[in-house]
Parts: sequence; C-alpha cells; structure tokens
Amino acid sequence: MSVNSGWLDEAIIQAEKSWGEGGIPIGSVLVNSTGEVVSRGHNQRVQTGDPTAHAEVVCIRNAGRRRDWGELTLVSTLSPCIMCTGTALLFGIKSVVVGENTTFIGAEGLMSTNGVKVTVLQDKRCIELMLRFQEEKPDLWAEDIGL
Repeated sequence: MSVNSGWLDEAIIQAEKSWGEGGIPIGSVLVNSTGEVVSRGHNQRVQTGDPTAHAEVVCIRNAGRRRDWGELTLVSTLSPCIMCTGTALLFGIKSVVVGENTTFIGAEGLMSTNGVKVTVLQDKRCIELMLRFQEEKPDLWAEDIGL
C-alpha cells in the first residue's frame, strides 16, 4: 500500500489540536489495510500530566483491542521516540510513516532492524510545527526530549 497524503493531513490536524490545547504539537493516526483511518491521537503530556501520553501511544490506546495490528500503518508527524517505537513493536505494527525527522530523530533504526518499513516524508508543515514549538516554548521542548 502506498502512502496517502491524507493520512499525514489527519495526523497534522491532531498535532494542531494538541498545540491549540497548550500541548506539544505532535499527532498520529493508525490506518488499516484499505487506507481508512481507524484511530487518532495527539500528544497529551502537558494537558494530562501523563509523561507516557505521546501522540503515538494515545493513538494506539484509542484503537482499542484489535487483531490486525500487523496490517496497520502508524503515521506520526514526528519521528517516534524509543517509547513509541517500543509500543509499535510490541503490537507488531509493520509500517510507520514519519512526517519529519529533521528536528528530532527517534528510534527509526530500531524499527527498521525489527522489520518495520519506515517512510520519512520530511513534510514542510511538520517541520514548521516543531520549529515553531522549539522557538515559542524552548523549556517545554527541553522537557519533552530530555535536554
């Protein structure tokens, strides 16, 4: 299945939702084998005080119990961190689309070495979201990535 630009559009809507709530502008969606978005999530670390509430983890939680994890594609506006990568690996997700990895490179190598197809788009909108975040909220950026 080829990457559908609408998937990233949906993830960006989630990132903007988080930003609008005062959170970290990262969004994610899960797409099934027919290209339908089956789950959405946005980073909620700030909003909920939950340090594990990354966009990808929230999206996977929102998907509920499933048996088709290996057929799903995880789409994220930013390269998934080690925790989000581990969650995707735990559930057997075999395809991950990354909006951008110029502002942060997550655990893409770990995904690849575990058989996950990683597609990096370097989408200008995703890059601009994270650059704006870094500029406007440097303390929160440092907290989020552990500087």
